[in-house]
Amino acid sequence: MIEKLLERDTELFLFLNNLGSQPWDNLWLIITNKLTFIPLYAILLFLLYKKYGLKSLLIFVVVVALMITFTDQITNVFKRGFQRSRPCGEDNLIDQMRFIAVRCGKYGFFSGHSSNSMAAAVFAGLILKQYYKYLIFILLFWSLVVAYSRIYVGVHYPLDIVCGLVFGAISGFLFYKLAKYLLKRFVSS
Repeated sequence: MIEKLLERDTELFLFLNNLGSQPWDNLWLIITNKLTFIPLYAILLFLLYKKYGLKSLLIFVVVVALMITFTDQITNVFKRGFQRSRPCGEDNLIDQMRFIAVRCGKYGFFSGHSSNSMAAAVFAGLILKQYYKYLIFILLFWSLVVAYSRIYVGVHYPLDIVCGLVFGAISGFLFYKLAKYLLKRFVSS
């Protein structure tokens, strides 16, 4: 059963990856770059400051730093534990796919980009929901685009992406709960 699932995952990867075309490659390389969205993060921090104040912002910054560290480290534990090669590292796939990423990396299960972007989207979307009720949908869409970029550039299978997104959503929710607790404990009192 697992073999069949992995086979279907590879087929879906090849289909999605080969939807790309050279005129769009630079856009997707920009989207997949971790530094591209620093302005988005700065805007979210500004919104948090504007709606919650400086003391709360400091709590949010600490919680987000812990959340990203957590998702990164757990992602690495899974990558080392499962040791599933990335598609760009598979000799039998390289001639069938489009590999445009800067580097390949060794293991890919599950995607750190997907888990981090989804965690940030869920966390910020929930924290700011009472002020900007549609923001969470914009952030979730952004996270899905970032996740797809990893397939487009040839470094992750769809299953890597889906598991990263699920893990990120759970992490974002848990750290949202932690932030709400810390706000109640240290700011509201």
